[in-house]
Amino acid sequence: MPDLLRKPSGSHGKVHDITPGDAGWHYVGFALHRLKAGESVIDATGDREVILVMVDGKATVEGAGQDWGELGERMDVFEKTPPHCLYLPNGMDWRAEATTDCTIAVCSAPGQGGHEARRIGPDGITLTERGKGVNTRYINNIAMEAEDYCDSLLVTEVFTPDGHWSSYPSHRHDEDDYPRITYLEETYYHRLNPGTGFGIQRVYTEDGTLDETMAVSDGDVVLVPRGHHPCGAPYGFEMYYLNVMAGPMRKWRFQADPAVQWIMDRDA
Repeated sequence: MPDLLRKPSGSHGKVHDITPGDAGWHYVGFALHRLKAGESVIDATGDREVILVMVDGKATVEGAGQDWGELGERMDVFEKTPPHCLYLPNGMDWRAEATTDCTIAVCSAPGQGGHEARRIGPDGITLTERGKGVNTRYINNIAMEAEDYCDSLLVTEVFTPDGHWSSYPSHRHDEDDYPRITYLEETYYHRLNPGTGFGIQRVYTEDGTLDETMAVSDGDVVLVPRGHHPCGAPYGFEMYYLNVMAGPMRKWRFQADPAVQWIMDRDA
C-alpha cells in the first residue's frame, strides 16, 4: 500500500498530483495548484471528469470552449463562504489565470460524458451543521449524491471547530454491496487555522490489517483506500478538509465501526 499521508511538494505551483496509479487504486485523482497573481495553468481532462474548486483567491477560467469569467470570492478558506467551482466533463481543455494569489483544487474521476460543463456554487451551496456536541462540524456540499452534476465524482467541504471530531463516528465505504454499502475511494485535503497547527487522522480496518494514525499539517492530503477514517482538530486549531470520493457507483452508503455503532444509534 502506498503511503497514505502526502505532503505538498512545495508552497508554489502544482504542489499535489495524486493519480489513481500513484495512489494504487482505480478512481480518485486530486491535484492542487497554488498560484500567484498573473500566473496560469493549462490542462486537459482527458478521460476523466473534473471539478475545479477555488479553495481561496480568484482566477479567470476558460474551459470546454467557454469563458467562465472570474471564479472565487473568499480570500481565506476559513471565511466559510460557499466556494466557486467549475465542472468539466471528459475530453475538455481548460485554463485558469490567477487574478489574485489563489489555490485551485482539481478533483477528478472517470468520466462518461454524461453531463455538460457548468458552474457550481456559490448559489445553491449552504453551510449546514452535522453532528452533536464535540462531533459538530459544518458542511458545504459541492457535488454529493443529491446534486446530479457528475458521472462519478462526489465532492464536499467540511469545517471542523477546534477541539471537535469529524468523519466520526468511524465509518467505512469499501465494499461494492449496494444498498448496504458502496465502494468509494477518498482523499482528504487538509487546511488548519492557524496554519502552524496540526490535526489527527486515523485510517484503520476492523481486522487491523490497516491501521495508521497520522499527524496532518496545513496542506497535507490523506488517502483513504479502505477502512474507517476519523479525524480530530486539537483545541486551538480549526480544521478544514476537501473530500473527493469516487467508485463504481455514485452513491454514498457506509457502515459504522461496530465499536461506535451505539453512538450513531444514540445520536440518530
